Formats: sequence, C-alpha cells, structure tokens
Amino acid sequence: MRILFFTGGGRATVHALLPLASACRTEGHEVIVAAPQEDVAAVTEHGLPAFAMSEMGVFKAMFWDRDGNKLDRPRGEAAECEFASRGFARMAADSFERVADLADHWRPDLVVGGTRNYGAALIAHHAKVPYVCQAWDALERDPQDLEYVADELRPELEKLGLDTFPREDLYVHITPASLRPEGAEPAQYMRWTPGSTQLPLEPWVYRRTERKRVLVTSGSRAAMIDTLGVAFFRPVLENPVFQDVELIVATQEPVAEALRAEWPGIRAGYVPLDTVVPSCDLLIHHGGGQTCMYAAAAGVPQLVFPDMLASAIPMRRFDAYGASITLNLVEPPERIEEAGRAILTDPSYRERARALAEEIAALPSTSAIVRKLEELAGR
Repeated sequence: MRILFFTGGGRATVHALLPLASACRTEGHEVIVAAPQEDVAAVTEHGLPAFAMSEMGVFKAMFWDRDGNKLDRPRGEAAECEFASRGFARMAADSFERVADLADHWRPDLVVGGTRNYGAALIAHHAKVPYVCQAWDALERDPQDLEYVADELRPELEKLGLDTFPREDLYVHITPASLRPEGAEPAQYMRWTPGSTQLPLEPWVYRRTERKRVLVTSGSRAAMIDTLGVAFFRPVLENPVFQDVELIVATQEPVAEALRAEWPGIRAGYVPLDTVVPSCDLLIHHGGGQTCMYAAAAGVPQLVFPDMLASAIPMRRFDAYGASITLNLVEPPERIEEAGRAILTDPSYRERARALAEEIAALPSTSAIVRKLEELAGR
C-alpha cells in the first residue's frame, strides 16, 4: 500500500505525524511525507522520504492573505482559532498543484493529514482515495473552522467540484477520553509517541542530582517570536521558587546563547524532550500541543504560560484533571511562585500526571492503527 502523509506548519506539526508514518513504513508500506520546504529536514532526519510541497513557510501563510496583504495578529481565543485555520488553508492552497502532480504519478492508496493540514483532504478527493485526519494534540476541532477553510479554499473546492470542505473517513485522536470534553466527536484513539529530532545522549540527561529537576521550554518558534525568546524565560529564571532546583532550558541556539550570556552557567540549548522530560519533576512551557504531550506521556506535571489565548483551551482540561496549572506569564511573581511551589511540593500533581500517563500507555499503538488504515484502504 502507498500512503501519502501531508504535514507541516512548524516542526511540532511534522513531529506529530512521523510516528504513524514510520509505523506504516515498518509494516512494509510505501510512504512519502509531503511537507513545506522549511520542514523537509525534520522528515528526512527521521529517515523518511520527504517531498517539498511548497516554498511557503508557516510565517508567510499566517501573516499574508492570498492577495499579498499583510495581516495583524488577532487577540482573543475565537479570533486566534480562525486566524490559524485560514493560515493553514493558505498553505494547502499553495501546495495543491504540486502535491496533486505527485499523486497523479505516484498514485497513493490513502492520504493522512494532521489536524489543520487541510491539503490532505483536497488531495485525497483529487486522487479518489480515503482520507485520514490525525489529531496533532489535545486541541479539539471547532466545526466552524471548516467554514473559514472553505472560504479560503473556494477556488480549489470549485476546481474539485465541491460545495463544502470534504470530511475524513477516519479521525485518529491521541488524547485520552478522560481529557476530551463532553460530547466530543467520535474518534479512533492512538497512543501518543514522540517524533522529535534526536541528538547523542549526554550523561547529564540520566544522571540526576538530589535537587528537583525543572525543564523550561517555549517551543521550536522561540527564535522567531520575541515573546517566546528571552522574555519568556526571564520570569521563570528570576523567580525565587526556581532558585534551588536543577533548571534546564530547552530552546533554539540563538535564544540559548542570549540566556547563557545573561545567566552564566545555565544549561540551555536544544535537547530532545523525550529523553529528558521523564527525569523531570516539572515541565514549564508555552502551551504547545506536542510539548504538552511529552509531559503527559511521561507522567510529569506541567506549569503552562500560553503564548496564545487559544493554547489555554485544552490546558484547562489538564488543569481540571489535576496534572497542571495554567497561568498568564505576566502574573505577579508571587502567583508564579505559588503555582511552582504547589506542583513541586504537593504529591497530588505527580499522582494525577502518572495516572494520565498510564491511560495514554493503554491506548492502541501506532502498529494497531496501521491495521485500521489497511482496512480502510481495502488492503
């Protein structure tokens, strides 16, 4: 069977799809992963064939409309969700012709795309094969998003003879049922597994000291967005509650260099989260969907400072479960100290985080989902 994976929009969105793509290849199926040029290396580093489907990067897709007009970043949860949906739709439009040509020649039997990789649905319809949507993270889809997407992709839909945006034949979710809202749309569950780029393992990763270990990260966009750079880390690094812990900062090198200059001796730089998070007592982050899942799967409590209001939506369910605390980064230092101290001293946060990890571990493996894909394609 030939399976075309359609991903991109930042490394995190690529890493979300790579475990299932790798499982399909391991099971003997032919796989090609289509991604924007800026994300191709994330695919090839994982040992998978990559197809550069577009020169458009996620920044241009988000901040320029199809007529070339500059867009301002919105404020508010609903506005941010619409903004993201329309941006990813523009990425789908930019890649459509190139991926359609690939599909015409390679002839996939199945197309798999991530939550907002809307091009997957278009290509599956074009190739007349089943379409599978795999959730990137714990964020639930809003039905209204597809109205925005259909509006952005009207020329492509008309070309395909469609009045509405096509829905998937199978929806795969990586969030346990206990963390999904009441009335959530039905899904085939799959165990989340990491897909991040690796580095040689260093001894400090597994050699813990007697102090509590706290990891801080603002994701893969830290070097591109000012609010995720040094400004994100400062309120944590300067807070009294984190002065007596072993503090690790996982970030891009330009940001790490600036942090080391201001805080000499701090351990800062890129580190694969799946190798270090299991050794931590707390993960502090920006609300990234994949970052959140690293902690959830490892049974590690989280302290979250969302860089976008929409990122707080799924984290509220983690908060209610008792495995995290979500705050605003501009909270008074006393409130940050209170939250950090609570997670580091109250065992209930660790207990709830571990219960969540056990639930994740019990979900069907990627290999089990490959069987579902084979059934869907009639193979």
